[in-house]
Amino acid sequence: MAKKVPEIPGSSLADIAFMLLIFFLVTTTMDVDSGLERRLPPMPPEEQEDDDTPPIKERNVFVVLVNANNQLLVEGEITNIDNLREKAKEFMANPYNEETLPEKQMKEVDFFGPVEVTKGVISLRNDVGTQYGTYIAVQNELVGAINDLREDLAKQKFGKSFTKLDRDQQNAIKDIYPSRISEAEPKKVGGN
Repeated sequence: MAKKVPEIPGSSLADIAFMLLIFFLVTTTMDVDSGLERRLPPMPPEEQEDDDTPPIKERNVFVVLVNANNQLLVEGEITNIDNLREKAKEFMANPYNEETLPEKQMKEVDFFGPVEVTKGVISLRNDVGTQYGTYIAVQNELVGAINDLREDLAKQKFGKSFTKLDRDQQNAIKDIYPSRISEAEPKKVGGN
């Protein structure tokens, strides 16, 4: 008499496969593209004329150009990206009120009282051929410069990191060191 081979029940295989699918979906990490956080200015009123905008003095603008060869021209000088953060910090802080750096205006800021606040604006323009990696690196250095200034001021005034401050304290520091990065439409600024 031949011995019958036992069968494996197939009805639960679908359930097991479904459970494995759910397990892998839940435990798998997805790479998320990181972006740049930017808050766009509000739209001007329709009745506002272009002539209503006051001109920005040249000394209040920190000009950064990136050409198609990924070279930086900062304030008319060829600069390495490693030096960009320090130059931007010096420009935005203007610690000695130098005539070549941005003007300051007195402003009443919570927790600080009357403070001189910079009128500086960082202007960035890329060439259409600039590599994305260079673009992100330049953006990172410019935003990092402002974040460094905020961090230093937070530690000096409150004795703790900027991220550990409450919202009102953070807003006060942002009033002193605003993030003013103007990005112009890419065009041919040099190189190939």
